[in-house]
Amino acid sequence: MYWLSSLFFYLALCVVALFVGAVAGVEAGLLLALVTISAVLVYHLINLARLNFWLQAPALDSAPRGFLLWREAFDRIYELVRNQQKRKNQLSATLDRFQRAGEAMPDGMVILDEHDRIEWCNPAAARHLGLNRQADISQQLTNLIRTPALREYLREQDFSQPLVLRMPRPQEQVLTIQLVPFDSNRKLLLSRDITQLDRVQTVHRDFVANVSHELRTPLTVVGGFIETMLDMPDIDPETREQHLKLMFEQTGRMQRLVDDLLALSRLESGQQLKEEEVNVPQMLQILQTEAEGLSQGRHRIVIDAVAPLRLIGNNDELHSAFGNLVSNAIRYTPQGGTIGLRWEMRADQPVFTVHDTGIGIAPEHIPRLTERFYRIDRGRSRATGGTGLGLAIVKHVLQRHQARLVVQSRLGEGSEFAVYFPAERALT
Repeated sequence: MYWLSSLFFYLALCVVALFVGAVAGVEAGLLLALVTISAVLVYHLINLARLNFWLQAPALDSAPRGFLLWREAFDRIYELVRNQQKRKNQLSATLDRFQRAGEAMPDGMVILDEHDRIEWCNPAAARHLGLNRQADISQQLTNLIRTPALREYLREQDFSQPLVLRMPRPQEQVLTIQLVPFDSNRKLLLSRDITQLDRVQTVHRDFVANVSHELRTPLTVVGGFIETMLDMPDIDPETREQHLKLMFEQTGRMQRLVDDLLALSRLESGQQLKEEEVNVPQMLQILQTEAEGLSQGRHRIVIDAVAPLRLIGNNDELHSAFGNLVSNAIRYTPQGGTIGLRWEMRADQPVFTVHDTGIGIAPEHIPRLTERFYRIDRGRSRATGGTGLGLAIVKHVLQRHQARLVVQSRLGEGSEFAVYFPAERALT
């Protein structure tokens, strides 16, 4: 032990001083003792100065070395500093991992102090809340996001339930905000973008409401006629025939709606596309025959151009999509109008086109045409027998074939629906 060595060393100095005093006199012994004590004191002062200087910047590679007790003291301080540095490095690495994890989080994270001032935020929170990660540090959150609902949420201090915020950006963004106290005076704000989920829920609500509405009318008609026929068993044959005819039409309408719903559900289920070689020129001939049957002579159905091209795709799905485009053209073209079909190459892409001389579509309606149950004129759509799902089916079929639908129309002059397929799907 270093303290025993130091004790023996000082005892040896005392013995030497006594020996000198006995031999050379008391004055010589006292002088030697005084010089020895002064030297030891200077040695201690020098080591204290070295220790003080090193503690100002305690680097391990510049740790001082000492003698006897100072050696033990320096070694222990060196060990403490080394352990402290090790713990500091571990803590720094943990903090760095936490920060990298926070940076990579898809959800937003904002650390707030006791006055709701921003201490740190990750990139997701900056995107969600429109924050600047450098300039907005130390700024109060409610000064940057001036939403009364957020201010009230912070004021009430009830963080058991998240807050739903609708942020008015160029495109509306829906966020959930929740605060989690994690320190005596700090809070963690978590934000999540639920815009897509909110849209899906809205579509689902609209879908249920629209299906209910579409089924209510034919069910009411059928139920009313059945009730009438039950209450009037002796109804005349002509009236009975009219009632049965209307009931048949309404049940047919419900059947078409159910068939379209099943087709749409099948397309949205994500089943793998069964691809084959589709003879599009032959399909155009079939579509023309079907259109003539649907039109019953009220329109002129023509094939303007047929390129000798085949297509890689699903025959049944493409027939359904093209048939929906053709039937829509017939429904919205007045009697005496013309519906034209075309299959051609445009800029190295195979294109199927249906154009008509119908009533046309206003520009504001075109972006929403493929939404389920979206109708420009509800009364006219029902009168023509449409289910409101035809173009939604077209959209899903085209997505499965990596194709796109381009609509051009002018009110009173007709419309053109063009389907552009990828060049690699064409077969010459």
